[in-house]
Amino acid sequence: MNRRNADYIMARNPRSRFPLVDDKILTARLAEEHGVPTPAIYRVIEHHAGIAGFERGLQGDGAFAVKPSHGAGGMGIVLVERTGEGGFFKPNGALVPREALYHHISNILSGVYSLAGQPDQAIIQALIRPDNVFERVSWRGVPDIRVVVYRGVPVMAMTRLPTKASDGKANLHGGAIGAGIGIGDGRTRHAVHRSRPIDRHPDTGNPLDGVEVPHWDRILLASARAFEMTGLGYLGVDQVLDWERGPVLLELNARPGLAIQIANRTGLWGRLEQADQAPAGIFATPEARVAWARQAFPGGR
Repeated sequence: MNRRNADYIMARNPRSRFPLVDDKILTARLAEEHGVPTPAIYRVIEHHAGIAGFERGLQGDGAFAVKPSHGAGGMGIVLVERTGEGGFFKPNGALVPREALYHHISNILSGVYSLAGQPDQAIIQALIRPDNVFERVSWRGVPDIRVVVYRGVPVMAMTRLPTKASDGKANLHGGAIGAGIGIGDGRTRHAVHRSRPIDRHPDTGNPLDGVEVPHWDRILLASARAFEMTGLGYLGVDQVLDWERGPVLLELNARPGLAIQIANRTGLWGRLEQADQAPAGIFATPEARVAWARQAFPGGR
């Protein structure tokens, strides 16, 4: 942890660039400027007076996600699969009464979930309709894919799979599963649940190894391009697979955690050193960095 903080985050991530990833609204604007797909933002609530009736005008069946603009670790996020007369229904079918969600948004604005506890903004964003590739190894909710990128090189990846315990959210601390993905082949291998190795999904009973992630080239290329987008040399790139649009950028993280090592059952430091020793020419373009990474980290350990 100390080495990550001192030798990689502090050394490679200029503080002036942190707001681009710590503020989800700025991240969405940055992605739009670079032509990177992101979930549509329906509304940004800045004041308590804007909470009541915010759902009027939502598209389709009233599905959306509520997020704090400056949140971290999945805290404060509420996923709504449909809106009804009684309130809002989460992916697990649970009803959230209208006033309860209004109160939750009020807490977001008050800074309950923000990184520094400062007043925040609430984002009302389109809910991703996930690709069915993870359907057998996920319990409702929306699985996501985390790629750690160093100097623009994708060095390690995992998918985070919702469970009943995580309330359908892809949050490892909340009980989601982390399954390592081979950079070279885009297949899941190994998995961890609450820091313990696991072979099968606890709710579906299906094996977690061997799932082939579609659009893997696009996922790696978008991750590599995040280096040019942000100017950050060490970051986590979180994407989701929308059934219609393919890979969609969810958020960027200037301080990616280390649980990805457990999911891959291998250390990250060796891969970072390997990237430092890569031929200088591979750093010229995102495409060259991805091609090198796929050969350097083909799969497995």
